[in-house]
Amino acid sequence: MSEVGHDGYEQHPLLHARVRDIASQGEGELTAVTHELQSDGRVVRVAHIRPPSGIEWTTSADNLQIAFHPDEH
Repeated sequence: MSEVGHDGYEQHPLLHARVRDIASQGEGELTAVTHELQSDGRVVRVAHIRPPSGIEWTTSADNLQIAFHPDEH
């Protein structure tokens, strides 16, 4: 896990990179990883992803992988 600021945002190494959500197979730019405190005391890491359409979605930060494409080096 990366460092978390006082604002609850994680300094994730893939921040602003193109990522794939393995749960949905969707791809987009990782715009933030936040830490949300649940009522039972657990902290959940939430990834915020913005695809080219601009409609963001969230997923578990554990579902992230970098998105590689065959035409990229």
